[in-house]
Amino acid sequence: MMTGFQKNCRVVRELIRLRFQNLMMFRLGFFGPFFVDGSMFAIQLLVFRAVYSNIDRIGSWGEGEVILYIGTFSLLNAVSMVICFFGVIDIAPKIQSGEMDLYLTKPVSPLLRLTFEKVNPGSVPLVAMSVLIIIYGAWKARIELTAGKIAAYLFWFAVMELLYYFMEVLMRCIAFFTVSTAKMERLEEAGLDLCMKLPGIALYGVWKLIFYCFLPYGIMATLPVQSMVGEMSWKLGLFGIAVVGFFGGLTCFTWKKGVRRYNSASS
Repeated sequence: MMTGFQKNCRVVRELIRLRFQNLMMFRLGFFGPFFVDGSMFAIQLLVFRAVYSNIDRIGSWGEGEVILYIGTFSLLNAVSMVICFFGVIDIAPKIQSGEMDLYLTKPVSPLLRLTFEKVNPGSVPLVAMSVLIIIYGAWKARIELTAGKIAAYLFWFAVMELLYYFMEVLMRCIAFFTVSTAKMERLEEAGLDLCMKLPGIALYGVWKLIFYCFLPYGIMATLPVQSMVGEMSWKLGLFGIAVVGFFGGLTCFTWKKGVRRYNSASS
């Protein structure tokens, strides 16, 4: 008998297969994002180069660590775009239009389907370029890439990618309770834009409280880099896990509460 995990794996595999079939029917839709994302990445690097060209250090980080941070944040964004971003951003429109009914009546988790139904292979080059920037940043910072450091970095990257996903879903679950999510999405964009340019170690006082605890974009790329450069303490590690656990629980609670509210409103 098929377990729930096996069933979900089969559903995800089928969603990805159908997505690739649809994309390959329109070759421009498949290959176009390769050029667009690559161009955006190049422009982003030029902007960061201009911003940090006259700065020697940010806190304890030099140029190499900052480049590593930029690459890490870019990789978080790129992996999200490949796997789930284009599905997740449809949550609010589907709630507001009533199209969510089609997902709630299917014998599979609606959030699982929304997460994986619009994978975007066009962002894979952005993943590859981000990895190259990370490697260059590690070389520039003269970091000895031992197996332990790489494992720690990959662990914290995976944990922060999960946090990135939780925040994306949480911001759009607000559509269950409000008419518009435009302000929340602008808040998300502003937080990501600021923290993509400014490492968490440069934040102090109320700004650190906001971007470490309430809108935790400040730790998403900071903690993986700190784990690689040897600045990760056990207290900071516990804090990172606690933040991810809290926002994971909050996202699950908000989603379930919103689905129940949506059902009662449409019955």
